[in-house]
Amino acid sequence: MKVLVIGGGGREHAMAWKLAESPKVTKVYVAPGNGGTALGAKLENVAITDVRELRAWAQAEKIALTVVGPEAPLAAGVVDEFRAHNMRIFGPTKAAAQLESSKAFSKAFMRRHGIPTADYDTFTDPVAAHAFVDRLGAPIVIKADGLAAGKGVVVAMTLQEAHDAVDFMLVDNKYGVTHNEGGARVVIEEFLEGEEASFIVLCDGKNVVALATSQDHKRLKDNDEGPNTGGMGAYSPAPVVTADVHARAMREIILPTIRGMEKDGIPYTGFLYAGLMIDAKGQPKTLEFNCRMGDPETQPILMRLKSDFCDVMGAAADGKLDTVELQWDRRTALGVVMAAHGYPEAPRKGDAITGLPAEVEDAMVFHAGTQLADGVVSVMGGRVLCVTVLADSVKQAQIRAYDVARGIHFDGAQYRRDIGFRAVK
Repeated sequence: MKVLVIGGGGREHAMAWKLAESPKVTKVYVAPGNGGTALGAKLENVAITDVRELRAWAQAEKIALTVVGPEAPLAAGVVDEFRAHNMRIFGPTKAAAQLESSKAFSKAFMRRHGIPTADYDTFTDPVAAHAFVDRLGAPIVIKADGLAAGKGVVVAMTLQEAHDAVDFMLVDNKYGVTHNEGGARVVIEEFLEGEEASFIVLCDGKNVVALATSQDHKRLKDNDEGPNTGGMGAYSPAPVVTADVHARAMREIILPTIRGMEKDGIPYTGFLYAGLMIDAKGQPKTLEFNCRMGDPETQPILMRLKSDFCDVMGAAADGKLDTVELQWDRRTALGVVMAAHGYPEAPRKGDAITGLPAEVEDAMVFHAGTQLADGVVSVMGGRVLCVTVLADSVKQAQIRAYDVARGIHFDGAQYRRDIGFRAVK
């Protein structure tokens, strides 16, 4: 069978790679793909991003299954378009994807359905937003109400940072947010103490299957310093998600969300990513929802998945997740993101990449912001590569991943040297 993965980042490279492992799959097309998917066995890039054009192409090619990676096509209604033409696709509808595409929708939904999250208010007027910041004080969290490629959240540790973030989002739009109807809007919420974890599940409208736990590293620099990014590395499993935390997250957050969406007339299908903040007592609260697998969490999670990913995606698309039981490698998977010079504010493009290793069973370099032209792989985005390995412990995974990363070269490359530090501690 022929499969289509929509997207062009590291998450989509990992999905395509995992789907291609299935003996049932003859070809995985990636639209638009990147330099890594251009090189992959059984993988082929398709230079189409328009939703209708892509659907027409998929029909003509007799694509048996489509899996959606990033948020933008979901918010543009790609699932609705494919389903309207009886195409098999896994992802949430445009209405359901508001859980991610609108922070205001998401927070109001959580409040309405009693899902634990931070207290908040929503603003379109900068004056009112600034007054609210002064009243609440710092630390405080400012979120753009729209799609911002993982960069529309500022955890402001000072009042000045908070006021700057409000202006960046409401006045200047320096984060490049795709605004929702009604123009620029921000959600301002209380700062939550604790440890973050990524809790990602598969949903088919009624049934839910949890993926392996993982933990992302959002800040650019070691020791969680520097600006927030789309994610500088991740590992799986995440020790902070104990059996008790896992049970509470399913009982108090995930299942009420799926039931709440169904009750609101918007049944949820697709990946659902709950960013959790887990306090000292093991109580999880929801920081945000994403309607997709995380990036870079996908890379370590799929490295550990032993089940046939094509079978899993097919069951999910067909509403048969109750027949699925996932098998996981017991080892730790850890991914280190190598980012471009100037990331996240102004990533530089065009630098040639050398030293890319051959694929081996326990180490894979997933491409994100790359392109292949005339046999040369070069930098085309902010997060460029994710060096992902399997090892018997977090410490061994760190050693292996950094050993691989040191062999890869492009001018201005930057990466953290402490991915997985919480688990080691």
